[in-house]
Amino acid sequence: MTDANGASPSARLRRIARRVMQERGLEPDFPPAALAELARIKAPAPAGNGGLRDLRALPWCSIDNDESRDLDQLTVAEALPKAAGRLTVAVADVDALVKKGSALDAHARKNTTSIYTAAEIFPMLPEPLSTDLTSLSFGEDRVALVVDMTIAADGSLLQADVCRAVVRNQAKLAYDSVAAWLEGSGAMPEAMEAVPDLADNLKLQASLTDKLRALRHRQGALVLETNQARPVFEGGELKDLAAETRNRARDLIEDCMIAANGVVARFLAARNFPAVRRVVRTPRRWDRLVALAGTYHFALPEEPDAKALQGFLDAARQQDPKGFAALSLVVIKLMGRGEYVVELPGGKSQGHFGLAVRDYAHSTAPNRRYPDLITQRLLKAALAGTAPPYPSDELAALAAHCTEEEDAAKKVERQVAKSAAAILLSPRLGQIFDVVVTAITDHDTWISVAHPNVEGKLVENCESCRVGDRFRAKLVHVDVERGFIDFAKL
Repeated sequence: MTDANGASPSARLRRIARRVMQERGLEPDFPPAALAELARIKAPAPAGNGGLRDLRALPWCSIDNDESRDLDQLTVAEALPKAAGRLTVAVADVDALVKKGSALDAHARKNTTSIYTAAEIFPMLPEPLSTDLTSLSFGEDRVALVVDMTIAADGSLLQADVCRAVVRNQAKLAYDSVAAWLEGSGAMPEAMEAVPDLADNLKLQASLTDKLRALRHRQGALVLETNQARPVFEGGELKDLAAETRNRARDLIEDCMIAANGVVARFLAARNFPAVRRVVRTPRRWDRLVALAGTYHFALPEEPDAKALQGFLDAARQQDPKGFAALSLVVIKLMGRGEYVVELPGGKSQGHFGLAVRDYAHSTAPNRRYPDLITQRLLKAALAGTAPPYPSDELAALAAHCTEEEDAAKKVERQVAKSAAAILLSPRLGQIFDVVVTAITDHDTWISVAHPNVEGKLVENCESCRVGDRFRAKLVHVDVERGFIDFAKL
């Protein structure tokens, strides 16, 4: 289905994505200076003889989406006699090639993140870097920052350290196939079979991360389920918006990264270094969460309490498992956005309400997120015993900038996703859908549809709606260019 100008849906979405990025002050293309700098980079960072540990023999593996080539992390585990085990995370040393103050760094600093739209990916760094020279690619020797963690039987950390090392990815794995194997519903991936003892190693990784997750949940971490919509194209035609659901492999990697990010934050604090931390503050709209829980006949306390909120989520999942993803979206919106803040030496950490952790610094995706690249530079300076590469006032400005640009990037992703949904729903005007109210502002009421996985605005009969209400609504209008999808309550 082409538009009036003969453009296919995929081409139309690419044009929309570029326009929306520019409207939000983001750069869809790399400037000439950055590309010229890229052309001078011929090889990955050399290991040299700067005291790097040689960890290439370990059975490292990456687990990511099937199509991902910008591999930021590897993981490996080891059984120990007096602990549950050792869990180790390697993070690509992107700073080795992307130097502070360079043209490549300036572009990354401008956008602050890779932007994943339904049309295309706009990477923070050029693909010859992020998918090759600064990626922990299969079978390649790469320099990395390594976080080593000894895990107790109760999921607590007995010991942790950070070092620089040379690593080699022994197996490039994908979430869905690893999850199917771990959950007993699929065969062992071929890439796993090719590496001796990797199957047992992954089972140990899963066991250790289960312990980490269980401890966080005992401390009040929230278990939410958000189904990311992935466009499905066939020959340039948009056929569906498929939901990417959580699974055990995704949980494994998420738990590894949460633990590693905590270690990095504490490592910098112990060396009196400033840090850019990721925080989610105590919800300001707790009263709305209390009211939402009341619609499920669950009483939350008057003051914010993460453990109580998780108790409500557990009960709601049991009551309505099919509707839990929609409820999770409502809760996330009511909790408020995450943000980057600077913590100075000796300062009080604001923590991450949703993860129930006090120390949290984004550090494990430096190919994709600029705050992680900042943290990597701080970490390398701390390891080398040199001064921080950023003064505190510059870090504070960068933290605020990264929060603003990340918000802009998310708005781009959402708007392009809505344009994709508008294309998909255009032939379905007048059809009836089951919906749930996800947000209410002073002027608008927002709802979500389970399938296809889209959000829209309620434009008729919305006066008495409350967040969490479920009803049927008719699709009355779509605008592909602006990403508008409008419904009327029946």
